[in-house]
Amino acid sequence: MYVLHYAPDNASLIIRMALEELALPYRTILVDRAARQQDSPAYRALNPAGLIPVLETPQGPLAETGAILLWLSETHGALGPRADDPARGAFLQQLFFVSNTLHADLRMVFYPEAYVGADCAMQAGLHETVTARLQRHYALLETQIESGVAWFGRDAPTILDLYIAATLRWAQIYGRVDCAWLSFDTYPCLRDMALRLEARSSVAVARLAEGLGTTPFTDPVACQPPEGSALG
Repeated sequence: MYVLHYAPDNASLIIRMALEELALPYRTILVDRAARQQDSPAYRALNPAGLIPVLETPQGPLAETGAILLWLSETHGALGPRADDPARGAFLQQLFFVSNTLHADLRMVFYPEAYVGADCAMQAGLHETVTARLQRHYALLETQIESGVAWFGRDAPTILDLYIAATLRWAQIYGRVDCAWLSFDTYPCLRDMALRLEARSSVAVARLAEGLGTTPFTDPVACQPPEGSALG
C-alpha cells in the first residue's frame, strides 16, 4: 500500500487524484503546515527539501509532484502515453512545462514575499509580470487541446489533466494581490476539461477528503478540510 503525505489543497491533491484514477490502495498521513511539520526531522528524512507531497513506495519515498506522477504512470501503465508511443515525447514536454514553468510561476503569485520581500509595490509589480506570463502559459495549453492531441483534454484523463486542473483551482482562489487575471472565458477548452474532471469519482473522493466544495476547478471556494489547513 502506498502512503501519501499530504496537506489539504496542496500539490498532494494531484497525487491523491492520480491514485484514485489508478484504483490503487493507499493511506494518507497529514502534514500539518500550520505546525510546520514539513520542517520536522521525521519529514525531512523522507524529503530533505521539506516540500509536500511525499509518496512512500516499495522502492522508497518519492518527492516532487511531476516525478511522482510520472513514476505512477510508468509503473502502472496508465494515465499517459507509454514509452513506445510516438506521442510520449510531446506529452513529457508538456508535463515538465507544467511542473517546472507554470507551477513555478504560480508560486511567485502565491508567495511573492519569498521573491521580492514585504514591499507591497514590488509585490504588485511581480504579480503583474508573472500573471501576464501565466496567461500565456494557459493559452499554450488551450491551443494543445484545440489541436486535438490524444493525451490531453480528452474524456479519459491523464496525469497532465489532473495537474493542470489543480493549478486552475489554485489560480482562482490563492494570491496576495487578486485572482481576477484568470477567466475561463479566455480558455473554454480548459474549462470543459475541468468540468469533465469534476464529474469523475476520483475528484469526488478528493473533494470530500480535503473539503474542496462541489466545483473545485470551475468555481472553486476555499477548502474546508476535515483535518489540517491549506495555509501554513
